[in-house]
Amino acid sequence: MLPMWNTTAKSSPTDDLAMPAPAAACAAELIHGRRTVLPKRLVAPGPDAQQLEAILQVAAAAPDHGEILPWRFVIVPTGARAALAEAFEQSLTLRDAGATPLQREQAREKAFRAPLLLLAIARTLGEPAEVPASERLVSAGCAIQNMLLMAFALGFGSALTSGKALGAGPLRRLFALAPEEQALCFLSFGTPLHARPGRLRPAVARYCTTLEP
Repeated sequence: MLPMWNTTAKSSPTDDLAMPAPAAACAAELIHGRRTVLPKRLVAPGPDAQQLEAILQVAAAAPDHGEILPWRFVIVPTGARAALAEAFEQSLTLRDAGATPLQREQAREKAFRAPLLLLAIARTLGEPAEVPASERLVSAGCAIQNMLLMAFALGFGSALTSGKALGAGPLRRLFALAPEEQALCFLSFGTPLHARPGRLRPAVARYCTTLEP
């Protein structure tokens, strides 16, 4: 159960802008508590329809310059996993015609991991020209992070996976990607088989400096 806080009481004109302490503690717990769980370690049950809707809804809270919605997600249901497996195998053989039967089977097996699987897609080109690809990708990344955090709040593990197949013809055709679209990563959700210890986070000084005039 996530902590609740009073959103109506005000003691000063700046209260609307200040995050209440319980909210800050809740956000910190979610952000620092979330960790990647490999898709092969994500099992049923996955999110139900209501939980999936909650996960998808928070994506819409991502920053979006011009409100152009430069990203979308495609759910890969159980009935479509075989087609995805075929695309993975075809992508492998296009890169490596000498791939062994074991390598081909390993490529196919990745399509059947985790009870919930989605593909994240970004529209990096096209109108409006004043919104560059970098901003569109940042927006997509924020949408994805929102989804990961909501899934964690609901009690699920998650992972992002990529790979050379994302840019290959078989996968682009399967997901009907437009020329201006780019497959970013797969999102996997499910119940972790085992609790995973958190990793050591980098110190702020490693990634934040102050501009010297």
